[in-house]
Amino acid sequence: MFKPIASMLSVAAVVGIGLGAVTVKADDHVKDAIGVVKLQKGEPLVIGFWAVLSGADTALGLDQLRGVQIAVEDWGGEIGGHPIRVIEEDSLCSAEGGQTAATKLAANQKVLVTVGPSCSSAATPGAPILWKSGIPTIGVSPTAPPLTAPDRSADYDGFVRVVWNDSWAGALTADWAYNQAGAKTTVGIHDGSPYAEGLVQAYLDSFENLGGKVLGKEAVAPTDTDMRPVLTRVAASKPDLIFYPDFVQVIAHITRQAQSIDGLENTILLTADGALVPQVIEMTGGAITKLHITSNDLSADALGVNYPDFLKKYEKNFGEKPIAGFHHFGYDAAQVALMAIKKVMVVEEDGTAYIGRKALRDAIFATKDYDGLTGVKTCGEHGDCGTFNYTVYQYTGTTDPYELGKNPKKIYPAN
Repeated sequence: MFKPIASMLSVAAVVGIGLGAVTVKADDHVKDAIGVVKLQKGEPLVIGFWAVLSGADTALGLDQLRGVQIAVEDWGGEIGGHPIRVIEEDSLCSAEGGQTAATKLAANQKVLVTVGPSCSSAATPGAPILWKSGIPTIGVSPTAPPLTAPDRSADYDGFVRVVWNDSWAGALTADWAYNQAGAKTTVGIHDGSPYAEGLVQAYLDSFENLGGKVLGKEAVAPTDTDMRPVLTRVAASKPDLIFYPDFVQVIAHITRQAQSIDGLENTILLTADGALVPQVIEMTGGAITKLHITSNDLSADALGVNYPDFLKKYEKNFGEKPIAGFHHFGYDAAQVALMAIKKVMVVEEDGTAYIGRKALRDAIFATKDYDGLTGVKTCGEHGDCGTFNYTVYQYTGTTDPYELGKNPKKIYPAN
């Protein structure tokens, strides 16, 4: 006799995943097209977490991990008598890191689902590796449009994200630049990552469609420290605005060095979420106040009704306020994962649990009207579950402590 935690999705016994069709060794009780994870009484439900956990962007991944940990706490640390265990891998915010992290997680066939990664550069090679092992991925902050494009490869059939799609962000950024900031000419600078290059292109296309003039698109390497040659080329065309949605080191170098380049004195400097970390204040110095930052609205009135309580738990648990801008996306990604596990999990009277892999993937994609910390989540067929409330932030100075909403503060839209 079984005590179903929720209804089980039944599917055919054979299905193709990435490398080809696989035959399932069916359990006597639970059948699934790509396999069943069986857990003995008290054995943990394992969730993989992969994000940037070292280097200059560590705050981004650590902030997300803390959101996941609070979500697990809110579930009481268990489902159906099975403790929830989160195992972590550092994806380094790079293709190599994503491949390594995903390979390690995929090798552990007790992993039910993964939450992460932070960066599109890691998600692009990593998500297919996981899905070929039947492990779905819920992206926390990888925003590159190709990850959820209608023509994406079947290798990404296990990938969804709770964060926004940069095709939306690019269009809204262009609208602010052209219609609010008054820029009529622009240049984009990207670091070659799928995230930055995709967002820059979406922005430039939309800016041009609005009637603006694109003066160029430049590329730098994530390891570059001397941005003066690129900035000198850009300055020759005297753009009204430069958009460079990169990561913290590149953002800091461009922002600081732009102050000494003739021709950029009146140019608006605009970046994105990579600058929403404390390190950027020290790395950019006094130039930080020249920087405008586009992001999803992080103000309390724009977020879910439970966000204030979440913030209290965050500060109580970790002894500080949020250290980056994606803690609440980590929370929502974990919630989607845990709700899906509960939906498909079947438990015997002796405590043995069964979770069908494709059933779990399908339950994640079936997420509808989940009222999360970052807005209502309903997943589309290609994996976009999020919403986007466009906002522009600006740092108040180097002496004020980092605190989202205060330093940097929201300057658009007006409260």
